[in-house]
This record gives sequence, C-alpha cells and structure tokens, in this order.
Amino acid sequence: MDKLSLPTALSFTIPPLWRTCLSSTLRTALACTIVGIVTLYGPPYIQTLISFPAFSYVTVILIIINDATLGDSFQAIWIALYATFQSIGPAMLCFCAINPNRFSEWTIALAVALAAFVVVLPKSTHLIAKRISLGQIVLAYVVGYADGDKADPLLHPLRLAASTALGVIACVGALLLPYPRLASSQVKQNYKLLTKNILNRVKLLVKAVCEEDMTSALSIMSHAKSLLAIRTKLLQIIMRYQESMQWEKPLNKLFRPHCLSPGERLQEIDTNLRGMELALSCINSFPIKIHNGELELKHSLNSLEEHLSLTIKQAKHTFQGVSKTVPESNAKTITHFLQTLHTIPTTHQDLPIYFFLFCSRLLDKNSLANAPICDQKNENFPKGKEKWANWVPTLISPNLIAAIKYSLSLGLAVFMGLIYSKENGFWAGLPVAVSYVSGRQATFRIANVKAQGTVLGTVYGVLCSFVFERFLPIRFFSLLPWFLFTSFLQRSRMYGQAGGISAAIGAVLILGRENFGPPSEFAIARIIETFIGLACSVFVELIFIPKMASSCAKIELSQSLAILDESIGSFSLIEVVDETGLQVNELRKFILEAEIEPNFWFLPFHATCYNKILGSLSKLVDVLHFGVHALKFLHQEFKRVEAFGKEEVNMLQGELRQMKELICSSIKSLEEITRMKSLKFVEDELGKKNMNMPCDLESGKPTNRCMVYVLGEDGIEKTISSFLQRSRDVVDNIYGGEGEKELNSQVVLCLSTLGFCLGALMRETIEIEKGIKELVQWENPSREINLYEILCKLQDLKIE
Repeated sequence: MDKLSLPTALSFTIPPLWRTCLSSTLRTALACTIVGIVTLYGPPYIQTLISFPAFSYVTVILIIINDATLGDSFQAIWIALYATFQSIGPAMLCFCAINPNRFSEWTIALAVALAAFVVVLPKSTHLIAKRISLGQIVLAYVVGYADGDKADPLLHPLRLAASTALGVIACVGALLLPYPRLASSQVKQNYKLLTKNILNRVKLLVKAVCEEDMTSALSIMSHAKSLLAIRTKLLQIIMRYQESMQWEKPLNKLFRPHCLSPGERLQEIDTNLRGMELALSCINSFPIKIHNGELELKHSLNSLEEHLSLTIKQAKHTFQGVSKTVPESNAKTITHFLQTLHTIPTTHQDLPIYFFLFCSRLLDKNSLANAPICDQKNENFPKGKEKWANWVPTLISPNLIAAIKYSLSLGLAVFMGLIYSKENGFWAGLPVAVSYVSGRQATFRIANVKAQGTVLGTVYGVLCSFVFERFLPIRFFSLLPWFLFTSFLQRSRMYGQAGGISAAIGAVLILGRENFGPPSEFAIARIIETFIGLACSVFVELIFIPKMASSCAKIELSQSLAILDESIGSFSLIEVVDETGLQVNELRKFILEAEIEPNFWFLPFHATCYNKILGSLSKLVDVLHFGVHALKFLHQEFKRVEAFGKEEVNMLQGELRQMKELICSSIKSLEEITRMKSLKFVEDELGKKNMNMPCDLESGKPTNRCMVYVLGEDGIEKTISSFLQRSRDVVDNIYGGEGEKELNSQVVLCLSTLGFCLGALMRETIEIEKGIKELVQWENPSREINLYEILCKLQDLKIE
C-alpha cells in the first residue's frame, strides 16, 4: 500500500484494497502519460526513433501494473537489456543476411517460432524478460516482413529497442515521482502489521488455554482463526517484495536492518502458531488440568505472552535501527515452569497441552527479535559455472516439450494472422507473446479471459475516442478510471492477472495513439487478430493432448503422497519435510485451478473431497515439522548420555519404528491407488490374465500392506498409550538423578510432543484414506469401493 501516493488524511478512511488499487492506478497512468507525451508531443526525431509506441505501452503494463516498486523498475532495466539482446540481436543478423522482402508468410512464422523456442527454453530467465523478448520478436520479424523494402535491417530493430527503453524509463519515472515507492517501505509497513497480527494471535491462544469452559475457549479460537486470512495476505506481500528490496540497496542505507530477510523466519513463526492452534483444537475439556498445578500453568503462559510481546516490540524497534532490551524475568519464569515437567502424561488426552508448550517454546526461540542478519549479495544469482551446468538438465527436462509447444503456438498465430491481414498480422502474435506463462495453465479459461479482457478494453477505448475525439489530453485522463477498474479486475477470481492485463492493454493501445485511422476499424482488426492468436494457442494445446487441471491435481496428489511417505520414513530430515510442504503447495495451486476450469464432457472435479485431503496433508506437514524437531533433540540427548543400546531406548525405538512402518504402508498404498488409470482398467487387465480372485490368501500371495483405518480410534489410543509407557520407562531409568532436572523436563516435553505427533499422523492418515475412498467412489458411482481389495488387485497385477 503506497501511502505516499495519496493524501494522508484519506489513508484512514479508504479501505486497504482501494488504497492499493488507487496507488497502482496513479503510477500506471503516470507512466503511460510519460510515454504519450514523448511519442505525441516530443521532437520529430524522437517520434521517428520511437516508431513502436504501442510496445512502449505494453512494456509499461507488463512492468508496473502488478503493484511494482522502484526496485522492480531497477530490475526491469536489466531485464529489458537482456531481453533486447536476446531478441533484437538475432533479428538484426537475420535481416542483414536475408532481405525482409524475400520472406514469405510461412518462413517468417518459422523464424518467429525458432526465435521464441530459444527464448522460452531456459527455465532461469525472468518471466517479464521472456514476455518482452517474445513481443520484440513478433514485432521485429512480422512488421519487418510487412514493411518489405521500407524496413531497414539495422534501424528497424533499433527503433523497437528504443520503444522498449522508453517504456522502462517511464516506469522508473512513475515510481520515482512524486515520491519513490520503495519495496523496503512496503515490507516495513506490512512487517509491522504482521507482527501485530502475530501478537494478537498469541494473546488469543494463551487466553483460550486459560479459559474455564469449552464454549468460551471455542469462541476465542474462532476469533484467532479469523486473523489467518489477514496473516496470509501480509505474508504474501512481504515475500513478494523480498527480491525487489535487493535492487534498492543503494537507496536503503538508512534501512540496514531490512537486510534481515524476514520471510523464512516469519514462516517459521507462523508454523509454530499453527501448531499451537492444532493443540488447542485437540483439547477436549476445559479448564486444562496438569499435574503441577493449573495456576502455575496460567501464570507461566501469561509470562510467555508478556515475553513474546516484548520481543515482538523489540523486533519493531530493531527494524527501525533502535535497540531495546527485553527483560529476562519472564523468560526465567517460563523456563522454571518447564523444568517442573518431570513426568510423561499417562493418557493421550493430556498430550495436547504438552504439545502446546513445545510449540510455545519454539515460538520463543524463533521470535522476530532473534532473526539473523543475512548477507544476500549473490544469493539469488547462480555463478557462471552453475549457469552452464544448468543447461544440461534443461535440454532434457519437460521444459523442452513446453518450449516446443509454445513456439508452435506463436508461429501458427503469426502465420494465420498474416494470411488474414499482412498489415495487422502482428496483432495475432503479440497477445500470445506478452501473456506467456512458464507453468501449465487452464487453456480454455485463460483464452476466454484474455479474449474478454481484450474486447472490454478495446470497446472502452473506442467509446472514449468517440466521445473525446478532438481532445487528446482528456483521452489520457479517461484511462484513470479504466486502470482502476482493471486493477480490481486482475485481483478478481473471475478474470485474474491475464484478463486484467489484456483489458488494460486493449484500452491504452487505442487511447494512447493517433493517426491510425478510425478507432472502430482498428478495434475490429485487433479483436479479430487477437481471436486468431488465441484460437491457435488452444488448437496447439489440443494437438498435444493437454491434461486438465483435475488430472494434474490427481497426479500432484500421488506425488505428494510419495514424498510424504519418504518424509515419514526418514522422520529426521527437516529438508525432506520442507520439500513435502512445497509439494503440497503445488497441489493446492492445481486444486484452485481445477475448481474454476470448465468440465466440458469430463467428470466434474470433486473439489470438496480434494480440499479435505489437502487440509489433512497440510496438517501432516506441520506435525512432521514439530516431530522432526523433537526427534532431533532426543537423538542428540540420547547420544550424549550414551543411552543408545539400552533396553528401554531400544524398545522405544521399536515402538516408533512400528508406527512409522504402519503409516508408511498406508501412505504407499494410497499412492498406488491414486496412480492407477482407472478401476475398470485394472479389472480388465486382471480379466485378460484370468485372475478373477485377487488376493486369495490360500494362493500364498497375500498383500503385505495395511491401512491405518483398521486400527480405529481404540487401536490408536492403545498404540499411543504403549508408546507413552515406553517413554516413561526411558525417563525413569535414564534421568532419575536430581542434577538433570532441566534436561529431564526437555526430554519429557519432546517425548510427549512425539507421542502427540504420532497420534495426529495416524488420525490424519485415516482422514486421507477416507478421502481417497470417496474419490474412487466418485469415479465409480455404481460400485461398492473397498480400498483393501483394490490394493490387492494392483499387487496381483504387479506380480504377474
């Protein structure tokens, strides 16, 4: 939110979303005004040099419309230089070797496709660099071909480069005037709001633990959950501007603490808060009873809240370069209380409060004030040897297929556009070029919103041109409400960024130019050419048999289960847990995409079931995170006291190994079930091999897999009770001395946490089993589904 762009008095009355959209609108309009003044009122030699004003506007929209900062504009300078070198250089060589009038429609389309392939193939190239480079390729080759002998082999590409440079310079100017819009200011402002959000959540969670009745506790927990949406937005904004801050370092000498790189630390703190919320949701009765006194628990938790409040306030002052000291009295109170935990709880109902205390302790250790200063000089930039080494896997990666597919789309769009109109043929390829995305996208939906956005912007431009035909300056002012509208449009779920950018470009290309003929004729030509380009993109996607988002979500679910199996199997590597979290986030993206993608003749996407499974997977990732921390401490401590090899520890390890094997067996089975093509396909394959009775126990080939749901809630409670008994034996026999109270309490807390995590893992695995069963039932509505039978069929198919 750019407060500097608006009067201070309004910042208290305008909602945050409106402030953000208004700021983006004013900056975008200022950049477009700079381009318009230069191209329409500049000296004749400047107007001759800037012969592609349309692409100057396109460059502005690509860079600035997504809440850009000054750091983004500085980065855009280097991005534009790289993109120009990548596209204009080869175009100049091509036209010097072959005169433009010697090309034909299909040869120029081939040249565009080859140049686009070279640009798209490297995965490391910035997305905006690819879009600018692809737009330059379309204009350089197609307009050069259309002009024929009039196109100078050297001046034509250089004029295109100058037009691009004007767009970039306009962005820098718009983000400098009237005041700089710094990424560091955005991070600082949202950092303060997020720390306040964290503090409020901590207070609510501690208050809920101290409540006397269930109703009051649930009401407070509901209030705490309502703060999650705000937290997510604030964290996304901070992560969004992390990279931009690095480009503002010369201007941020006064903001040296901003080198803290708070993104990862904030995510760690947020994970700890989610753990505390999970613990509260598992508490069945209030007030909470604990063996060493309810009053002491409340007093210690209140001390924890006060201590965290002070550390968070210290973090705010540290962020501003002011040092404050946090009193140690509260920290000592917390430590003293935790040292009184000498006994492993007897039942699983007592475990949530121990888990809550464990998360609280982690939260205290990972507080914002303890964030380390990072040196990020070359963190995001690979070295020269690494860049060349990355080319080998790039050439053989799936990105090769994507590059081929996209180059064919762009080449076909240019070819069909030139056949329809040689003069306006580049408009068929330009929308395809500047809307390039690196990942897969919902083909039909994206094409639909691009077409609608282009039509909306073009019609608005035509109407304003008709109303203000003789008043060119007023035409520029008419862009202000449209930029505001498109700013909201790109934040909407219906249109998104693709539709919003298309609508903005559609209007500015008409209102920002003159002497291009009647606006209505130009608008019709643009709409038709745009439709040709989008139709070619969809056609190429259909040729390559695109996977719908629902199919990709199912594949991503299988991959998430596979890496979850690996994560639970290792249960000691935090890196594997982090990788599991990234995989689950990818699944979340595909689920969101599948929810809004049209079904056509396919089975409707079961969004409710997928979201339930996603929720369980997210909980499993969080639980694994805490389990790894607890297990890491226990491993170090048992190694210190030389406890490995003792009977109690061996039996405890055996209990842990059995539970891990049970959960991994179920997860592995679910992965295989989600990977099967269809249940009918499996049965048909078995029928071909005359195997009508799969998993016949008398055949000597029973399945070696087991599902967690066979245990039931009673079985889970017995398993956890057994683990707690083994844990008590370890504590009693190894830590019986009085001199090790602190270590004893930490071992008790970690073992209790581990017991809670194991119980949560088994319960969430059961929920995933139910979700997978519901998915298979959704695909086979006339069948009665039994996961165990399906697994047996799959194993019999493998054996044969």
